[in-house]
Amino acid sequence: MLNRKCTSSHRGSRWQEKARQRGRWTGRAAGLCAGLLLLLASGAAQAQEPGSVPAAPSETLTLKRAVGLALRNSSEVTAARLQQESAEKSALVANAEFRPNLYAGSGAAYTHGIPETPGGRAPSVFNLTYTQTLFDSPLKGQVRELRERANGQALRADQVRDAVIVQTASEYLELGKARHSLALLRAGQKSAERILEVTQERFSEGLELPMEVTRARLEAAKVARRILELEGREDALATSLRSLTGLPQDAPLEVSAEDLPTTAEPAGADLMGLALANNTELRQAESERRARELRLKGEVGGRWPTLEMIGTYSVLSRFNNYDEFFNKFERHNVNVGVHIEIPLFSARTNASIALARTNLKAAEVHVQSKRTELSADVKRRAHRTRELEAAREVARLELQLAQQQLGVLQTQFQEGRTNLRDVEKARLEENDRWIEFLDADFARQQAQLELLRTTGRLAQVFQ
Repeated sequence: MLNRKCTSSHRGSRWQEKARQRGRWTGRAAGLCAGLLLLLASGAAQAQEPGSVPAAPSETLTLKRAVGLALRNSSEVTAARLQQESAEKSALVANAEFRPNLYAGSGAAYTHGIPETPGGRAPSVFNLTYTQTLFDSPLKGQVRELRERANGQALRADQVRDAVIVQTASEYLELGKARHSLALLRAGQKSAERILEVTQERFSEGLELPMEVTRARLEAAKVARRILELEGREDALATSLRSLTGLPQDAPLEVSAEDLPTTAEPAGADLMGLALANNTELRQAESERRARELRLKGEVGGRWPTLEMIGTYSVLSRFNNYDEFFNKFERHNVNVGVHIEIPLFSARTNASIALARTNLKAAEVHVQSKRTELSADVKRRAHRTRELEAAREVARLELQLAQQQLGVLQTQFQEGRTNLRDVEKARLEENDRWIEFLDADFARQQAQLELLRTTGRLAQVFQ
């Protein structure tokens, strides 16, 4: 960084002499104010009561901590995890048919004729029913499909997590950029005001045209407008970042000027391989294809018999006049066995197979389309990242050149070979180059975030 302080030693016109005298008075006033503030601070420290604890400075929120707080407090991530849990429970519900199921019941009924219930069973005082599906290919295919869909929902939750990371990191980095740019613009505002003051003095002495005064006022107004715009953006970013991280809206929010965590950037082929293996959208499409493939296998197996294990126990009563219709009355009755159902012709099975096969073909087309789209996206994002890195380097060199030019003008001003207005203009130019560098650096960071999300490495970086 260049030293922004310079003392006027320029000897020439009257306005330059006034600037030099004003600089001396400003330095004396600043020294007097500093001494007064030091005296007041020492007096306040002596007046402080024994045992009182001074207020602790606000803690700086790091980038990784901000991302961690956002993931912990995000309602979107919580909802996605609940949807994943719901999908897993749905698979358990469908699989319950393949597990033992025992039911108990009782009731009373009036009968006229042979006693039976609406389901065809004899009315009983008490009964137990046991059912368990042993083999049912279509039902098993549905269970496997739901399990695979639960895995796809887990990938959906990871996709939501990555979106929260990108949003939090982008707002954190932009907030740091906005605050740095504001500091530069406020310093530039002072330079613009000094330029306007000098120009007005020269105009009053007949050394400048009215157009130059208007131009100086225009530059000062532009700086003031940019400050207002950035202040509004800073407030919006701070409010949003507090909401994301779960911090109170009235809590101080200090961020540091950070870069993204460094990672070893793979080569082009390795980058494509990482994207094909880890991209959440592609993995979701592949999971959906596997789910539909499992459903098709189950529907094709619907041509085979189904096997179910059954068992019943019932306690009958003479109340239903069983002895009038049967030669022998038995109070306790037990039936245990298997139920086999052989499909000789089932129109539903053929239609289900055709539907499952069509759905599978659609899923395969979607996977292939997603692979092609991902390959092009990775190449585009990798190239865009390299472009923005080059643009950042150009902005850095332009900033360095502006700093060197300002240093030369400051030296010439101290030697009396240039005027104060040229120095302040160079200082404004340096501020503009600083802001352009910050913008270029932020654009590069955003491109890196998107590339990390596309290749599936975002969560690893912010672990």
